Amino acid sequence: MREKSWTILFLLFLGIVAGCAGRVEVPPVSPPLPALVKVETSGHPLFTDDIGFKNLELAVGRSLQYYDCLPGDRVLSFGDDRFTVAELRESLLEFLRILRTASSEQEFRERVGETFLVYRATGRDGNGSVLFTGYYEPTLEGNWFPTDRFQYPLYGKPGDHLVINLGKFDRKYQGVRLVGRVRNGEVVPYYTRQEIENGQSLAGRDLELLWVTDPVALFFLHIQGSGLVELPDGTPVHVTYAHSNGRPYRSIGRRLIELERIAREDVSLQSIRRYLAEHPEEMEEILNYNESYVFFRIARGAIGSLGVPVTGTRSIATDRSLFPWGALAFIRTWKPVVDCRGNILEWVPFSRFVLNQDTGGAIKGPGRVDLFCGNGGYAETMAGHMKQEGELFFLMKRKK
Repeated sequence: MREKSWTILFLLFLGIVAGCAGRVEVPPVSPPLPALVKVETSGHPLFTDDIGFKNLELAVGRSLQYYDCLPGDRVLSFGDDRFTVAELRESLLEFLRILRTASSEQEFRERVGETFLVYRATGRDGNGSVLFTGYYEPTLEGNWFPTDRFQYPLYGKPGDHLVINLGKFDRKYQGVRLVGRVRNGEVVPYYTRQEIENGQSLAGRDLELLWVTDPVALFFLHIQGSGLVELPDGTPVHVTYAHSNGRPYRSIGRRLIELERIAREDVSLQSIRRYLAEHPEEMEEILNYNESYVFFRIARGAIGSLGVPVTGTRSIATDRSLFPWGALAFIRTWKPVVDCRGNILEWVPFSRFVLNQDTGGAIKGPGRVDLFCGNGGYAETMAGHMKQEGELFFLMKRKK
């Protein structure tokens, strides 16, 4: 009430001033910054790659595969500048020509600097500060059928799963989608994680793709969106995201902080997993705090949001509404140095070329990047602990 009263008095005061002076000067509102701003040549980063261009051609080829499926005249944005898909495709082909023909790293860096425009992400603060996290492709032990050891199912997308695009009903809801199912002639929200995991709401419907041994590993597979399931004979089966139940994602790491189970500075994939192993009586409640549930399909590899495979150490996930899909990018941030047991000894700076080939529900705004770290022990350690500041740049061939 007190704040409201002061607001009314303040508005009356403005009215009196306006009556005496004729008008009130309102300071201009600055327009929002674009997600990318062009960098002068003098401000280009030093184009060094910490892993020696390993898998870079493969990642570029996958973006070219994506562009081949799009109309050449479709336009993508680099901040205030616009380029067609045909121009982005030629830009990647030119980068490959330089990568294959440069006689030294020095020549490579010089030719890239001469050939490409460079755009820097404005970041979280407008000055280029970007928060980098990581994701990886976990490996789970699994089987085609359930046994005493393999008890936890990976479900495919159910037949009663509906996606309703509200923009088709009213333009003011453009981009808004609902996920649900029909019950008694009415569309209702789809089942929660708890209803699926503990209520057995999907059991007996022949939706199980595979069965795995570890419910916590399965939970993190849902978070990562894709992974490998290794069968008893050693055969790997790739599974990837098909759809979700549409329920909101809620971080169990944040929940454990709120419950004072883990200190904020200690939260990581590894510390969460360790806590759940030490407190199995809390596992069900904590996992079900995240109502979001992912349905899978069997694939040939980890598939990103562009419909092409992502490449370990070379693919990034960004806000798809802000950054050009499939485009060549360059990052500078920090990575861990680990010992033979996987313990982190220190964090060191690195830079590398990457491709913008994925997105994620938590990756929003110009100041967030998720790096696909691949699979294996180091990838899990890096992805599980990575919360590092850095910079993001995009490259585009200069127009003649």
